[in-house]
This record gives sequence, C-alpha cells and structure tokens, in this order.
Amino acid sequence: MSYQNILVFKEDKIGIIKFNRPKSLNALSKELMKEVADAVEKFEQDKDIRIIILTGNERAFAAGADLLEFNKKTPNEMFENYRFLEWERVYKCYKPLIASVSGYALGGGFELAMICDMIVASDSAVFGQPEINVGLMPGAGGTQRLTKLIQKQRAMEYILSGKYIDVWTAYKLGIVNKIVPTEIYLEMTIKFARQFLDKPPISLNIAKDSIKMSYELNLQDGLEYERKMFYYLFSTKDALEGISAFLEKRTPKYIGE
Repeated sequence: MSYQNILVFKEDKIGIIKFNRPKSLNALSKELMKEVADAVEKFEQDKDIRIIILTGNERAFAAGADLLEFNKKTPNEMFENYRFLEWERVYKCYKPLIASVSGYALGGGFELAMICDMIVASDSAVFGQPEINVGLMPGAGGTQRLTKLIQKQRAMEYILSGKYIDVWTAYKLGIVNKIVPTEIYLEMTIKFARQFLDKPPISLNIAKDSIKMSYELNLQDGLEYERKMFYYLFSTKDALEGISAFLEKRTPKYIGE
C-alpha cells in the first residue's frame, strides 16, 4: 500500500521506516502510527528482512504525539478512540527493531524509541518526557520503560520535571547504544545493524523474545522460559549448521530454518 505519513525502503536485508511529517517534527498522529504498525508487520512477513529500523530526519525523530488530536477530548473519547493498539503491534514485532534517532525524541517519540530493542543516536539527539508541562503524563509506556532503563529515582526526576536528556547523558544512563555524527546518522545506524545480518535469524528473533520476557517474568519463570527456547533451537537446521560449521572450522551458512 502507499503511505501518506511514512517512507519505506530496503537496504540489503534491512527494512527502513522513515517518518515523513517534517512540518510537525514528525508528530505521532494516529494515522502515522497505523502506517508504522502496518509497515513493521509487512517487514516481519518478508523473509528477506532480518532487521527493522525506525527513523525520522536530522531535526526530529518524533517530537511527541500530535496534540491537535488531544484538544478538548474527554476521557471517554480518548478511551473509545483507543490509540495504543498500534503501539502494541509495533512492540510485538519479533524481529529486532533499531531506533535511529536524530534531533528531538520527545514524549511519544521517546516512548517509541524505547519500544525498539536498540537506539543509535546522532550527536544532536535530545530525549525527554515533557508531558507534565501540558498537564498530562506519559501514556505510551514512558513511566514504565524509562523506570526499567534508568531506575526509579532518575525516572522520577526526568518525568516529573519534564526536562530533556542530552544524548551524552542518555548514553551514560544506558538509554542509547551508540552515538554517531548527525550528518551520517542513518548511514551509521545501517552499519550498526549489519553486524546482526550474518547471525541465524531464528536464534536472533528468539533471543530477542527471551530478553523481552525478562521484563515480564520473575527470575525463576524467566530462566524456565529461556531454557525452553534454548531447547527449541535444537530443532532448527541453523543450529545443526552452526554447530557443524564450528566443529569443521568453516563459515556457517544460515537459511532461517
């Protein structure tokens, strides 16, 4: 399908989804998020795609939700027009997701970046949850995900004050995986993603799933889940190939089966 709010393209085995609402600093409207969720699911179904990148432009990854959609809304209207279904669809993506962030990643933009599995950020990137400044609070996971990333005291400070987190602080806090020059931030994100392309796809996806489950389960249940996934991988052709290649001292050829 043709999209109105995003651009979609491929680079080798990497699927790239680029937000395309520059006049609103890529504000995350409901329609944009519908298109993002649809594009993510199409890349999931594409067997040639191993990694998915979400990005904006140099000035903004996404500067938050589209507040025009919130204006004068009642609680019931917000409830009936449930806007987080698309976010849940993105979160459930089983292939690795990388956020390529430059400029502003605020409010919903920061929350969407945190839904991703890794973040590569330009040296001009700025993160934050400023919803408190308009009488609101994070609603797409900010209070939960940021707290798990940087612990309660720091999350309290940033969410209750609404102040921004510069990219170097974000790196020190463990929010960002890598900082790259703004001028080549997407190119460098693609380079970062390439390190995963020669890994066995099923192992890659299941390892991601097990890491995500560590946030959902207590330690004992998480260990049990991990072991079941570990045993499952012995049913795959790629595991047989990987072990054989190691013992035979050759490069493995993974087929995703």
